[in-house]
Amino acid sequence: MKKNIVGEKISTLCADKNISIDELANRSGLTVDQIELIENSDTIPSLSPLIKIARALGVRLGTFLDDSEQMGPVVHRQTDTDQPATFSSQLSSANSHLDFFSLAASKTGRHMEPFIINIKPSSTNEPILSSHEGEEFIFVIQGSIRINYGKEVHVLHQGDSIYYDSIVDHLVSALNGKPAQIVAVVYTPI
Repeated sequence: MKKNIVGEKISTLCADKNISIDELANRSGLTVDQIELIENSDTIPSLSPLIKIARALGVRLGTFLDDSEQMGPVVHRQTDTDQPATFSSQLSSANSHLDFFSLAASKTGRHMEPFIINIKPSSTNEPILSSHEGEEFIFVIQGSIRINYGKEVHVLHQGDSIYYDSIVDHLVSALNGKPAQIVAVVYTPI
């Protein structure tokens, strides 16, 4: 993914819709500082603030990750190599540990966001949970992961899956400092 493409898209959408950063902060429930960090950072924050910004701007989450307008089915081949979108688990670049590879980036108007996600061990020990509207489905391809979900902790191994409401505070992380790979499908209502 090009450097700071998400920040550029947010700025462009705000300009096109004549929305100030203060108004975007008010509509999204984020602070002006958080939005400025997202606009100026080289990494993408967690899905939670992006979903809030997408809803405040009246666009789908995928708007920040692609520009395509393909109406028909989208086939993603194993040999397709795309640059990952690297998300941070918080509104900081200090804890980037999720590389997202979109499986439907060229599908316009989609309501689900399917990804292959490489999870690297986090540099922090303290989980920072986030929440957003919608639902998530996760299937573990390789390794093991830990899902903090509200006050619960779920450990999933290769072949395991989980489906949950994203409105509950949650965090997906690698287990025991070893990388993992998952398929995740994120649904967010517009």
